[in-house]
Amino acid sequence: MSHNDMDNDRQSQAAEQVVRSSSDVLKDLALSSTSCSKVKLQLARMCPDAVLPSYGRAGDAGLDLCSLESVIIAPLRRQLISTGIRLAIPQGYAGFILPRSGHALKKGLSLVNAPGLVDSNYRGEICIIAYNSDPEVPLEIVRGERIAQLVIQAVPTVQIVECDEIDLDDTVRGQAGFGSSGD
Repeated sequence: MSHNDMDNDRQSQAAEQVVRSSSDVLKDLALSSTSCSKVKLQLARMCPDAVLPSYGRAGDAGLDLCSLESVIIAPLRRQLISTGIRLAIPQGYAGFILPRSGHALKKGLSLVNAPGLVDSNYRGEICIIAYNSDPEVPLEIVRGERIAQLVIQAVPTVQIVECDEIDLDDTVRGQAGFGSSGD
């Protein structure tokens, strides 16, 4: 067998392993999605007017978060907005606060630190750091308006294992970073 044939054989084997690994991951995802249980999320209103987070439609991943106050955000400025809600996210989970796509497109509303991370041990008010991305038009948010969404996800606690760089597993991607998969 020539060197070219051996290289081609190794590449074929590596490609087959990637395909096998990908299909195994997809099977695992399919199994985990069918066995998902509901997570109990305790929350409290800080005032009677606070709107409880809710799903817009069945099957939505994000719970809509609503503004407790009416505000006007100047162009290219940010504003901390109260929701009037406190959460008790179960240990082993975290909350991720994300922008709403419709508001981003229609109003230029974004979040400065998207996604915002809510740890399971945080018990303070959930606030949104809103940003008006429009360079000319002020952004008006009215009390009770849906301004962001909250996604609750399982987050494992990891065990850190320091190793020499040469001990890290090789991958097809290697150290290829930003933009490495193309446009």
